[in-house]
Amino acid sequence: MNEMVKKYKVKVQKSGKKRSLTAERKRKLEEIELARSRKSLTESPKSAKKKAEKKAKTKSKSGETKPRGKNASDFAVLGKAQSDWNGVQKPTTRFNRFCRSFIEYGIYGVLIFSPLPAASVYEWSVLVIVLAVFAMTAAYLVMPYKALMNGVMGKALRWPQRLFSLLFVFLIIQIVPWPKFLVRILSPGTYRFYQSFDPGFQTGGFLSLSLVPFDTLKMSLEILAYILLGWLVLRTVRTRRQINRILGVIVGMGLFQAFYGFFELYSKNPSILFYKKIYYQDYVTGTFVNRNHLAGYLEMTIPLMLGLILARSGFFSLSGLRWKDKLLKLSEKGIYSNLLLAMGVVFLALAIIFSQSRSGISLVVISFLLFIELGVLYFKRGVERKRAMQRFLGVVFMGITVLAMFAGIDATLQRFSMDKILASERPVFWSNSLEIVSDYPVMGSGLGTFASIYPAYENNGIKGHRLEHAHNDYLEYMSELGVIGMALFLGGILMMLIPAFLIWRVRNRPYVKGVGLGGMVAVLAILIHGITDFNLHIPANMVLFSVVLSLTVVVCFYKASEKVREGKRETKS
Repeated sequence: MNEMVKKYKVKVQKSGKKRSLTAERKRKLEEIELARSRKSLTESPKSAKKKAEKKAKTKSKSGETKPRGKNASDFAVLGKAQSDWNGVQKPTTRFNRFCRSFIEYGIYGVLIFSPLPAASVYEWSVLVIVLAVFAMTAAYLVMPYKALMNGVMGKALRWPQRLFSLLFVFLIIQIVPWPKFLVRILSPGTYRFYQSFDPGFQTGGFLSLSLVPFDTLKMSLEILAYILLGWLVLRTVRTRRQINRILGVIVGMGLFQAFYGFFELYSKNPSILFYKKIYYQDYVTGTFVNRNHLAGYLEMTIPLMLGLILARSGFFSLSGLRWKDKLLKLSEKGIYSNLLLAMGVVFLALAIIFSQSRSGISLVVISFLLFIELGVLYFKRGVERKRAMQRFLGVVFMGITVLAMFAGIDATLQRFSMDKILASERPVFWSNSLEIVSDYPVMGSGLGTFASIYPAYENNGIKGHRLEHAHNDYLEYMSELGVIGMALFLGGILMMLIPAFLIWRVRNRPYVKGVGLGGMVAVLAILIHGITDFNLHIPANMVLFSVVLSLTVVVCFYKASEKVREGKRETKS
């Protein structure tokens, strides 16, 4: 009896050892696979692909098969861990999932918040945006497992990253004090300004290139937040679902601005949410103080909606079909949602018309023309599709015109009279701003210093009126940044837009063609509007501009291969 008990105990001990060995082996295998996965992050997609092909060949030669039995679960766990690193790296921990969700919903939150408190023109609202973006950036940096960027897009974004990095080096140079003799060489205008207006000029030994260093520091942090917000979109938005969600937030906020603007237009006591409406009470302004800035916001929303309609309806893949087949395909693609989007486009266009913004109305027309012209580049070989696109945009534009005439646009048309245009003080502001540019041509007067130094150059215009902006984004940035800073800032934007356009031309995916076209037209519209206004100095519009520009790049490079980057047209439709 005792011998049987001893044998049973030995058997139990052996089985326990076997189980512990299996668990230990499973843990070690997981550690090894995790180390390999981390190592694969540093490898290029080409080398990883070659290794996978080589491994597959060796497996086929040796006749290796999938494991079965007790060890099958071990390999199943390892297979799941390995699949998380293919294409989009999925979060493998609760903390990683939290960081990803925090960034994703943080982007939505910033897009929703920025236009509400009077377009975030007050310092407290700008601080909220800056802190939110910095918090999202910190969350991205501490994420243990980060999403992998498309290799083709990564190569295309090298120059923008360098230019924006150099821009912040330049801004640091503007803020830091330098010896007097060096300031006199780099910026004679700055030296003369200090000599004329600074009481402590004779006693001090150092001067900063910025005339108001504190304002330059504040504005630099604000610009940094906008650039980081775009960078987060580039680094974290990978799936079509994420793109659609961001587009949904943008479209929703655009419709809200138009609806709220019309509501307050016919209200007895108009307001801007929590603030009393003092200016432009007889115009649609939404939650914006200035009607031109609402027009700028909606100018970026309308092209995105048109692009969504073209993408969702499969418009770019209807060539060669009969009318019955075309109608059938359109009905399959969600015709009702597309009709709602088209009605939304008309509603937003009417809001711009009733804002009576001359630049906004002109740019609605220009946006439709840009859609047609850029569409022609894609439809070089498809005459039927080119005509169909022109008809579609023509019908939408005619609908806007008929509804506007029915609602009454006499006051809007009077805004385009020669007397009204000549009465504008913008040419005076531009003339005075050009004098600032001539005094600080290379290094600028310092980012964010325009409002402080403009009174010294106000030879004409409204005396006693503090002008905050030049009503021309390019003149204002040129006066503050000089040729060097302006080249870095504008160059970074163009070096994102140009590669996106070049790769968009050779893409054949309907979703990429439609949404990418809408994004590029939106960016071009706000850049053109910058000639006559200061939309790129309004926080809400800068937030939207940064997100739309980065999202356009993401869409144009969505699932792009190395062949596409080399200029070869996709075969997949």
